[in-house]
Amino acid sequence: MLIGVLEVDLYLPECSSLKEKRFILKSIKGKLRSKFNISVAESDSHDLWQRSKIMVLTLSNDGAMVNSVLSKVVNMLEGDRRIQILDYSLRFL
Repeated sequence: MLIGVLEVDLYLPECSSLKEKRFILKSIKGKLRSKFNISVAESDSHDLWQRSKIMVLTLSNDGAMVNSVLSKVVNMLEGDRRIQILDYSLRFL
């Protein structure tokens, strides 16, 4: 079993409160979970309005499948106008 871990550092330029940030992140996490059947959680920057780090996990017996799913997650995040990806890292366990 191969586990893929994607950490994404996000900038939310239009957020002016933690409430707005939570609303946007909840929407993003819900869409990712429903579309890709993955686990998503905010892992850092909980108290900053315009920054967030999310962690995405998926697992499979097929490494190419894990890589494909996580690449599609990055592409979907890049297409979201509410956020900007500052950095991301991908690793396999």
